Amino acid sequence: MSLLEEYAKVSGEDVIAQLRQLAAPLNGAKVVHVNSTRSGGGVAEILTKLVPLMQELGIETQWEVINGEGDFFECTKGMHNTLQGNRTPLADHLLRAYETTNAQNAEILRPTLEDADFVFIHDPQPAPLLTLCPARKGKWVWRCHIDASHPYRPVWKYLQQYVVPYDASIFSLAAFAQELPHPQYLIPPSIDPLSDKNKALQDSVVADIYRKYQLDPERPLIAQISRFDRFKDPIGVIQAYQLAKQFVPALQLVLAGGGAADDPEGEAVLAEVEAVAKGDADIHVLLLPSDAHVEINALQRAADIVLQKSVREGFGLTVTEAMWKSKPVIGGDVGGIRLQVIDHHTGFLVNTPEGAALRIRYLLHQPETVKTMGAQAQAFVRENFLITRHLREYLTLIVALLHGAQERIELG
Repeated sequence: MSLLEEYAKVSGEDVIAQLRQLAAPLNGAKVVHVNSTRSGGGVAEILTKLVPLMQELGIETQWEVINGEGDFFECTKGMHNTLQGNRTPLADHLLRAYETTNAQNAEILRPTLEDADFVFIHDPQPAPLLTLCPARKGKWVWRCHIDASHPYRPVWKYLQQYVVPYDASIFSLAAFAQELPHPQYLIPPSIDPLSDKNKALQDSVVADIYRKYQLDPERPLIAQISRFDRFKDPIGVIQAYQLAKQFVPALQLVLAGGGAADDPEGEAVLAEVEAVAKGDADIHVLLLPSDAHVEINALQRAADIVLQKSVREGFGLTVTEAMWKSKPVIGGDVGGIRLQVIDHHTGFLVNTPEGAALRIRYLLHQPETVKTMGAQAQAFVRENFLITRHLREYLTLIVALLHGAQERIELG
């Protein structure tokens, strides 16, 4: 059975028929996606399935990854943080490493990129590649997965020189976008319902997770599954747990996640979390490998409530994943979490550890509300955040770029 036939079981035949219709005029087109890692983080997870789906639709699609060393990733992590509001200048030697690394990668990728009909450059890491491919023939799109609504202006001004020449850009939300002299598209991320991280699991698999990590299935469990990143506020999650535990003494907490190859801060944040959690046997801090998808799936299904208490968030695919598993989510009132957590309907939006603790206590004493919110959350994801919707919007964008300023496009 083909991938598209598998997705038809989840999304419906009409959705797949629409994808085929959109892809028909693009048959044989060369599309290249470029990012900075094949594992860790939402971008890599999306491309893992988006690329083969485009290939199955008859589009010649490649996924390239740029390589870099420590200074390069320190610089791009700094860019990520400053685009999300941190007011920290980037050292000149880091910017030089950024430019040099992109130039080195361009030497390798230039033949592929210049020959492509459409190139999607994901986030700041490979942004300069366009200026390094002067003989490009296709349309280039910069895809920003970051909340760039309030960037540190000096860093955004530096990055602009590379972003402005693109033919178009994509942001996850209108609020994230910056003024640019080319068309801008809004495409929220998505999850893959058939992946190991999101597929249905046997009860025995979830039971194995309880045993493996010494969790008590008879006691309430809350979890945050996310990279160890300060913007994800794992310390704030522990504080919320500690406050709620005063009223729910049996409460257990799982903080599980891993690192990404392009995130050099992860180890330091993990050490901070472990120091704060030390001495409490009911706090389980788990460092998982990037391919622990079934374990993440099982942990989310084991939890009564899932948190994503971010203080900055581009979108937050872990929110989508938990909602798909019929879990109410208590999320930070920021970024793309607001697009998913409909307050009092699919979960709760909070701003402080105290607010999160209040909602934890409320839900643990309202099991019927937990069940209702969970059902509403899964339905909301089915309608809005599956990868078939994501692919449809990418294809629509490509068709629009192909036809330029035409007022009417006939797909046949």
